[in-house]
Amino acid sequence: MDTLTNTRPLLQRSDTDSDFDEDPVIARKDADEEEVDIKDNRPLFNSWEPTDRFNIGYIIFYILGTIILLPWFFFITAEEYWMYKFRALHVNVTLSENGRSELQTCFTSYMTIAATVPSTLFLIINPLINHKISLNIRVIGSLGTMLVLFILTTIFVKINTDPWQEEFFLLTLGIIVVLNIASAILQSAIFGVVGRFPSRYIAGTVSGQALGGIMAAVAEIVSLTVGASPILSALVYFIMADIFITISILSYIFLASTVFFKYHSKEIKMQGSIQYKPVHGVDKESPIVRDISYTSILGKIWVHGMSLWYCFVVMFCVYPAITVLVKPVETNKSEWNDIYFVPVVTFLLYSCCDYLGRIISGYLQWPEKESWIIAVLSIVRTAFIPLLMMCNAQPRNHLPVIIDSDWMYVLIVIAFGLSNGYLANITFITVPKIVAAHEQEVASTMLAAFLGVGIACGSAISLFFVKLL
Repeated sequence: MDTLTNTRPLLQRSDTDSDFDEDPVIARKDADEEEVDIKDNRPLFNSWEPTDRFNIGYIIFYILGTIILLPWFFFITAEEYWMYKFRALHVNVTLSENGRSELQTCFTSYMTIAATVPSTLFLIINPLINHKISLNIRVIGSLGTMLVLFILTTIFVKINTDPWQEEFFLLTLGIIVVLNIASAILQSAIFGVVGRFPSRYIAGTVSGQALGGIMAAVAEIVSLTVGASPILSALVYFIMADIFITISILSYIFLASTVFFKYHSKEIKMQGSIQYKPVHGVDKESPIVRDISYTSILGKIWVHGMSLWYCFVVMFCVYPAITVLVKPVETNKSEWNDIYFVPVVTFLLYSCCDYLGRIISGYLQWPEKESWIIAVLSIVRTAFIPLLMMCNAQPRNHLPVIIDSDWMYVLIVIAFGLSNGYLANITFITVPKIVAAHEQEVASTMLAAFLGVGIACGSAISLFFVKLL
């Protein structure tokens, strides 16, 4: 086979070569300009990003999301157990109109204050001190604290606290305070680091929060089904919580050891096949250190933050303070009316709809840029407050029952849960996209603070609405 061979001398000009001026300096100049025009801007090494094999990282963030609000969900849904522990022990004790003792009547209100005030305080402080404490210490420390306190709560289920009922009341409130401080630290840490990952990971974490509510409701229903007494039911219930927290600790330890997590959490940097690590405290890449301006970040996200804040204000104005009081319109005695109506409709159905709304927001990310639309939608949800107060919440002394249909109440709960989950998740997905990469962690922790303050404000207002009934 004939082959074409270039027989032209190496230094001989061809007919296709450009004509140069006689001046060699000008020739070199033209050549340099041409070289600048065709310069390849690609890096020497192709950037490399580790993959999330089998979606393990996504699943673990989902699990961590379920644990964030687990103390709140598990304590608030264990109403039957707390009512048993703080029941009237003597015949001559004065009972309220609904037949409850003084400790039973005030426990939910005190528990709400003990949960929301320290949680809110630490959610506000966390963005300022997060960079001073390593991520692993914050996550594992808070999870470990939660596990110890839940095990302690499980032990107290089998201890007869009747002789020291008031002391147990105060001890329980102390446990709730520490639990929610740990929960706030965990929430700030998880949302801070997941903001550095692709948006579907923060969507999964927020969806996991709603899944935590479902887990607590299911655990309560299962415990009511298998337990013949409030003690046995509570024992099954809190053992489930212990198992959930243990699984989350082991999951995070595994996740923190993966290259995928270290890459996105900026613990290591990858470029091509070369892995850069700090040597003797000096980073070979000499990264650019950027100052974090909290006011600048707040200026970018304040509309989203206020929308999230108001979304949870509306939620906790009536949930669970008002919704837990809603009874079936039909007064006939049955297991559904007496035992399962509140756990299934108030807690399980709402949590499932909240969870579904967050899943929908992962596929339908609207509105993504128009922050004012998110704010308007949050304000529109105010209508759920009077709607739920018009339902058959008992006891009531001032307002009449206008919505006297169980099916209407169910539909209102469905819409209430769907809208809350959708708006909460779309806010967390959107914010990391409107700030710079080095601002994402602080922006996400600020959102967590807005969420916590919203819960605290809504819980405080709920006490007024309960009195208004």
